[in-house]
Amino acid sequence: MHYMAAHGLKRARPAELLPGTVSVITARMDYLPAGTPQGWQTVEFDRLKQPSEAIVSVYARGRDYHKVLRARLQRLSERIAAEVGPLGYRVFTDSAPVLEAELASRSGQGWRGKHTLLLSREAGSMFFLGEIFVDMALPLSEPVAPHCGSCSACIEVCPTHAIIAPHQLDARRCISYLTIEHAGPIPLALRPLLGNRIYGCDDCQLVCPWNKFAKTSTLPDFDVRAGLVGSQLVDLFAWTEDDFLRFTEGSPIRRIGHERWLRNLAVALGNALRVADAENSSALVAALRLRVGHPSELVREHVAWALGYV
Repeated sequence: MHYMAAHGLKRARPAELLPGTVSVITARMDYLPAGTPQGWQTVEFDRLKQPSEAIVSVYARGRDYHKVLRARLQRLSERIAAEVGPLGYRVFTDSAPVLEAELASRSGQGWRGKHTLLLSREAGSMFFLGEIFVDMALPLSEPVAPHCGSCSACIEVCPTHAIIAPHQLDARRCISYLTIEHAGPIPLALRPLLGNRIYGCDDCQLVCPWNKFAKTSTLPDFDVRAGLVGSQLVDLFAWTEDDFLRFTEGSPIRRIGHERWLRNLAVALGNALRVADAENSSALVAALRLRVGHPSELVREHVAWALGYV
């Protein structure tokens, strides 16, 4: 990703990113919605078997975590400063070239799983990470030992084979990267593998045994927003740009913009068409044909690809 090249070794050297930094305080925040049922992993896998249903990654179904965690870290920093006196600090939440998972691992928050995400024996991996860079020397926390053992479930379940080896992820194949970070056309060979995932992918976390210990959030911020679970692809594809901006206000989804939203949905609609019966096919085709003349070349290309299954 471009930011890796742009910031170079600053990502691994906190004092270069924020001069004067001596220590880093790491934090994590659970994000499973409060109403998450027992056996939620099975529920989520079952959604993938409903090709006309739109799947949004669990973390993105509530309020934008950047805002929630950053605000809480800022308040924590102010409380620390009130106790210890003058303190130079800056908070980060996936908002700068910070090696968050590695810092969290070294500070004892968990270990890096074979999918490269951070894992905790007490909380699985369904949490956000944040940091406070401070100009004060603090006692070091001890890292924890890894506990993945011989398990390779995350590697085996990845739809696009993006986890090319333990602890090695090819982001160019990762559905989360392709549907969120990637701005251009989704590679042809990977489009069928996206299924009905329109924003992110949770498969490697859903299958991980440690997520039986994942905790629900105590914050209403991460409660599921209306329209982001159980919605049909055709309904979301009909959103105008104004609809998109209104329904995603305060959501992390808004950052991809309406154009990428339609691109992702077009791919999912094409995948649904491949397996639809005659009755459902007509609704899918009708939805796609409404976007054949869309002003965006990116959208038109993906719509044409989807309709190629007719």
